Amino acid sequence: MFDVADLAPEFSLPASDGTNFDLAAQRPAPVVLFFYPRDNTAGCTKEAIGFTEALANFEDAGARVFGISKDSLASHEKFITKKELGMALLSDENSDVCERYGVWKEKKMYGKTFMGIERSTFLIDSEGKIARIWRKVKVDGHVADVLEAVKAL
Repeated sequence: MFDVADLAPEFSLPASDGTNFDLAAQRPAPVVLFFYPRDNTAGCTKEAIGFTEALANFEDAGARVFGISKDSLASHEKFITKKELGMALLSDENSDVCERYGVWKEKKMYGKTFMGIERSTFLIDSEGKIARIWRKVKVDGHVADVLEAVKAL
């Protein structure tokens, strides 16, 4: 596991915009990575719309925003179109990146135990270091908190 000030684990994933996202290639721009459980679910939709609505503010602060889940690129494309999302979504179908970032966790719902993504956000600075980590994210107010942290870099 890693913590604030550690180098962010490097990775490359297919993106919904048809490109191959490479974390190292984003430098020197700060990067916001929000890991979410699943496309088109209530909390995930609210979070993705929140980031979309604030996207211009993140861009004005020099940051790039990307969502990551295990959903396929086809699912991401439908989600983006249906909800008019403004950022690229990255597909981690094998959960390799989720595991490296420590968000692939055992979860419980309705008495059942299963593996899934714990809603988490990572702010990576211009040098590729973890600037902030939000785990077990509650959607309300989260985007504003992340934007405030970006502006403080």
